[in-house]
Amino acid sequence: MAKLTVSDLDLKGKKVLMRVDFNVPIKDGVIGNDNRIVAALPTINYVIDHGGKAILLSHLGRIKSEDDKPGLSMRPVAERLSNLLNKPVTFVPTTEGPQLEDAINKMSDGQVLVMENTRYEDVKNGEQVKRESKNDPSLGKYWASLGDVFINDAFGTAHRQHASNVGIASNMPQTAAGFLMEKEIKFIGGAVSNPAHPFVAILGGAKVSDKIGVIDNLLDKADKVIIGGGMTYTFYAAKGMKIGNSLVEKDKIDLAKSIMDKAGDKLVLPVDSVVAEKFDNDAPHKTVEGDIPDGYMALDIGPKSVAAFEDVLKPAKLVVWNGPMGVFEMSNYAQGTLEIGKYLGTLSDATTIVGGGDSTAAVQQLGVADKLTHISTGGGASLEYLEGKTLPGIAAISEK
Repeated sequence: MAKLTVSDLDLKGKKVLMRVDFNVPIKDGVIGNDNRIVAALPTINYVIDHGGKAILLSHLGRIKSEDDKPGLSMRPVAERLSNLLNKPVTFVPTTEGPQLEDAINKMSDGQVLVMENTRYEDVKNGEQVKRESKNDPSLGKYWASLGDVFINDAFGTAHRQHASNVGIASNMPQTAAGFLMEKEIKFIGGAVSNPAHPFVAILGGAKVSDKIGVIDNLLDKADKVIIGGGMTYTFYAAKGMKIGNSLVEKDKIDLAKSIMDKAGDKLVLPVDSVVAEKFDNDAPHKTVEGDIPDGYMALDIGPKSVAAFEDVLKPAKLVVWNGPMGVFEMSNYAQGTLEIGKYLGTLSDATTIVGGGDSTAAVQQLGVADKLTHISTGGGASLEYLEGKTLPGIAAISEK
């Protein structure tokens, strides 16, 4: 069954509660990157263009004490949204009570309101009560009472069961997906449930333990699974290769062995590595094939690995990439990640899906983001989706 989406609803004159993901980097009231706000604009514009009153809820950061609240207010986000929409946005500095209710009741069709950070509800009178993040039933019911319909467009929190997504949805007759959520269900959900072939997954990052569920699930579905990043060297160790001082999860070596036994030639590991004697961008570095010499640590994949990975990717009809190939934040060890990103931009016949902070940063840095099919907005959510898990935020959306 397909999920109900915002375009299936009659919004005119309705109070439309909308869970968005405005969890943006913010320091001293200044927003570092507004991609997540921009990503929600199509759904917000659709609601207001169709005569709905858009009431937006989002969390921002983690609230563990009263001291956290002033620096994590949604006010700067509401101001940025107002600039992006080119129209006034009402900001209400509270999450419940008469001030919020009055502001909503005074709204006209086509207006936009942003309420305060939903995680303010996690701390009350100095005490950590986690009403939002533990999905307090009375809070979900209260927020649901403020609107007529509910749209969930926050894929980034779909793997969490919070009052502002699952709590509201369970108290509403209908919940619809926004356009952003609809895209994530279509592309990431589709990659897992009904992939095109050849299907190649590229999984990077530091730890096997972070990606084990994904590797396991995708080995059943993908034609090839390319491994890069620090977790490579746990697999190297499992093969009995020398890894020098490279990152290794000793307690996961047996697990890596069993993955390789299951995978056969489906699993593709790097053949060469960029190594240095210390974890430092300016340390002298060199490229080695196979074993990592004593005293050295591997910090990126080498050019032969890039070429080998490109050969595997060339015939692909579907590519899912999550995680960097090396220490991407250091310029001397970013090359492998950037080369893979650049190559994905040339695959015009394939559906290309990228998720995870560093992979996303790489394709944006290269300017190839618009050549890719889909860039996921959820880190943990996209990983859990790729593992084949049921995400509570998506499960709570009504079927058509």
